[in-house]
Amino acid sequence: MPPILAHYIRVMDALSRGLAHIASACVLAACAVSAAVALVRYGFNIGSNAWLEIQWYLFAATVFLGAPALVQLNEHVRVDVIYGGRQPRTRAWIDLLGFALFYLPLCGVLLWTSAGFAYDAWASHEMSNSAGGLVRWPVKALIPLGFALLLAQGLAEVFKRIGYLAGRWNMDTHYERPLQ
Repeated sequence: MPPILAHYIRVMDALSRGLAHIASACVLAACAVSAAVALVRYGFNIGSNAWLEIQWYLFAATVFLGAPALVQLNEHVRVDVIYGGRQPRTRAWIDLLGFALFYLPLCGVLLWTSAGFAYDAWASHEMSNSAGGLVRWPVKALIPLGFALLLAQGLAEVFKRIGYLAGRWNMDTHYERPLQ
């Protein structure tokens, strides 16, 4: 495998792992905010739309920053009837074709279409319709950012599968069928 591709894979894997830690912190923060909102609302009869919206901003950050790590860890959704029980090389081919034919094109289209959506929110200084709500462009910007990260990690996964099939990349091929 060319050194530049191996470097790209290592950088993307490290970035995805780092973003997964941020996503984990967002889950903890969302739980803390949720508990605090409930305590203040039911204990003191005080509500805040901004704090309610922060919860779903944190949830969006959890999803869009954590998703690339799931791809990197090979924990993404797949069709088990096709994938399960196959030999490692066959699974690598299935992954490679799935990434090339479906995953990468879909991420590209969603990145392209969501970029305009986020830009429009930023350019218009879009605000929440709720009284005391938050500015919307930061959470909308997470959408194209998330798909850009998924696209970049997916490209690293394609390089891994090509390297593995060529005998130049050592990849963990263990697959554990999810419990139903």
